[in-house]
Amino acid sequence: MPDRAATLAEAARLRGIFEAAGAQPVETSVLQPAEVLLDLYGEDIRARAYVTSDALRGEQMLRPDFTVPVVQMHMEHGAEPARYTYSGEVFRRQEEDARRPNEYVQVGFEIFERDAPEAADAEVFSNFFNILRPLGLRAATGDIGILMAAVEGLRTTQRRKAALRRHIWRPRRFRALTERFSGRAPMPGTRAALLSARDPMAGAGPLIGLRGEDEIISRIKALSEDARTEPISETEVGLLDAILAVRETCPNALERLRDIAVDMAAIQGAVDRLARRLDALDRRGIDVSALDFEASYGRTQMEYYDGFVFGFHAENRPDLPPVATGGRYDALTLQLGQGREIPAVGGVIRPGLVLDLGGVS
Repeated sequence: MPDRAATLAEAARLRGIFEAAGAQPVETSVLQPAEVLLDLYGEDIRARAYVTSDALRGEQMLRPDFTVPVVQMHMEHGAEPARYTYSGEVFRRQEEDARRPNEYVQVGFEIFERDAPEAADAEVFSNFFNILRPLGLRAATGDIGILMAAVEGLRTTQRRKAALRRHIWRPRRFRALTERFSGRAPMPGTRAALLSARDPMAGAGPLIGLRGEDEIISRIKALSEDARTEPISETEVGLLDAILAVRETCPNALERLRDIAVDMAAIQGAVDRLARRLDALDRRGIDVSALDFEASYGRTQMEYYDGFVFGFHAENRPDLPPVATGGRYDALTLQLGQGREIPAVGGVIRPGLVLDLGGVS
């Protein structure tokens, strides 16, 4: 593990590269308001956040990442288009692997650009690719937007679609829901007994927890309506499975997804965006014929990613987390923009890991 001075020096060097690429340096507070921001992070990050209470400011947390506060800053004060860079510590509990640090430095690069989103994707990725090229890392790419489009195109209820969208970033839960909604998995016995009861609240005993009786009855009604809903067809489940199974070099993945789009027209727009992104990457000198694409990639990262996602991995060091990650987060700007929005994409790199792997020049 490199010492702090070396890590900060490397962070300054990397930030300088992004500044030379046109990014404005910005800073965010180490302490962030917890109430709003925790809902925007993935389940994993929420569980690992350091949260404290402040008598004047309420619940606060140590910054677990930079993207959310940078988006907040931009939506309040920023002009467009805009490019930002930053560096500093982030804080996350490491309960599963105590060898990994709870505090480490990130350097980031973010683009807020309305007119050419695929070109912005390519600009962010190519910057990271060129910085990390000497380390011989494996670059992985994906696109959450394709799976989101597939879910939206299912011939089923909005309630079921919402449940599936909510769990895109939890692969096992997503699979369990598709099994249940397609009728492949039987309804749990306790739920079947509850829904078949003439009066589900009879003999329920005293209420425990935060939900009131009206909320419980409403939930039972929703479950009952869902139980009467026609199952998602085997054809559509098969198409979802086919999308999730795509793991090819980018040109082959594009052709496979185009084939799937013949039977699932809802993904055609997202597939077209992938094609434009590959063209933009090619124009920036990236050999897309050797670049990996995994339709499932990014599903265990930040839940605010809703399009292009990428990561750089040291395959000979499986003990290390990704050296860099990033992606598109258009919906996050709408959530934080109070009705305003702007397409946005960015990524972060860990200078400590760059030094661990020998550094780059």
